[in-house]
Amino acid sequence: MKKLGLATALLLAMTGAQAYQFEVQGQSEFIDASDANDKDFTGGIQGTYYLKDVDTSKGPLAEAAFLNQASNVSLAYNYAELGTDGTDFIAHNYGAKAEAYIPTKVVPVYASASYSHTILDGKNNQTADQNGDRYAVEVGALATPNFLVAVGYTSVADQFALDAFNVMSNGVVKAVGETATINEDQDAITARTKYVGAIDGTNMAIGFETNLLFAEYKAYSLKTDLFVNPKLSVGVSYAESSFAGTPDSAWGANVNYFITPAVAVGASYVNANAKEVVNLDTQTVGVNAKFRF
Repeated sequence: MKKLGLATALLLAMTGAQAYQFEVQGQSEFIDASDANDKDFTGGIQGTYYLKDVDTSKGPLAEAAFLNQASNVSLAYNYAELGTDGTDFIAHNYGAKAEAYIPTKVVPVYASASYSHTILDGKNNQTADQNGDRYAVEVGALATPNFLVAVGYTSVADQFALDAFNVMSNGVVKAVGETATINEDQDAITARTKYVGAIDGTNMAIGFETNLLFAEYKAYSLKTDLFVNPKLSVGVSYAESSFAGTPDSAWGANVNYFITPAVAVGASYVNANAKEVVNLDTQTVGVNAKFRF
């Protein structure tokens, strides 16, 4: 029976099932920074379970869970080999997250909570072992079925504690920049919006995301995706921080394509610039894949 169930899940994935309840995604990035990182790389995996079936017929496949307001729980793990000039270390990042969409008589309410734990394993005398924790909560509402507004609180007990889910969705450079912006203040207030909507008279859709972070320093990011059709999307993003100790601005581009409604592949590029730190400009090239069943 177990073999039959697995075979059925694989068959549905390959033939294009119109609903799913599990999603597994993986990604990897190649990092090239002038001095900070010499041809380093990251890898990550995330698994998500949705509390109800996610209907993939409501719009862009990449945003099916959002358009369904699908409550979920997720686990993530990131791995990285980083360093140069003798400061080599391996980073392990673990994360757990829950998101809930709650119907009310007025508008649907949104809430999320996440935890990430980062371990830096130094590989020589110049790099000390470190670890840190990160907690975040958000509350918000959907002003329309496809427009979310949320505010949140983040606590970073150690500056090397990264958001495992931010690494998976936006890349390691932007995740590091966010944590550096919080800096020694440890506490941050966040705000974000997200919209996904059809373009009238076409088979296309457009998506927008904005993020604000207020801590010892401030940061913002903008992202837009054009869904050429339900399977294919292309996007651009920009992020900027007032903290100058790391790359303080970054722009990126991405493309994602669903081979079937259950299998997707994608690629991304990020170019980060450091105005006040010599030889810290960074570029990353990433690849990713998703599998739904």
